[in-house]
Amino acid sequence: MDTRSTIIPCLRYRDAHAAIDWLCKAFGFGMQAVYDDGEGGVAHAQLAFGGGMLMLGSVRDNAFGRHIAQPDEIGGRQTQSAYVVVADCKAHYERAKAAGAVIVDDYAEKDYGGAGYSCLDPEGHLWSFGSYDPWAD
Repeated sequence: MDTRSTIIPCLRYRDAHAAIDWLCKAFGFGMQAVYDDGEGGVAHAQLAFGGGMLMLGSVRDNAFGRHIAQPDEIGGRQTQSAYVVVADCKAHYERAKAAGAVIVDDYAEKDYGGAGYSCLDPEGHLWSFGSYDPWAD
């Protein structure tokens, strides 16, 4: 079975350049492409992680952007969150914590297998990381 990601989360950040730097430092994403918008923001960026990807850009008032609320605009709540499979969840947790991620679900071994944790990035987006791989046989 091909485990290449076909679902790619898309996020908007007020300070997309800072978010890109932080996501790479804290979570281990790699910059695949970053396209500036000519006004100090990011028109589009692609960050890779293993076989998965995240696309992001700066918050802007356009047709797509009007459908997205930032977490602080809705009381910190989320309508979705990304789950990222990591090989060494404990090391990933420590890396994210050291970079200032706000831990909302502490690292724990899970009853259904593997380990995991959840955290918020600097702009309040919810992320879950774990060693449970639903693709593994």
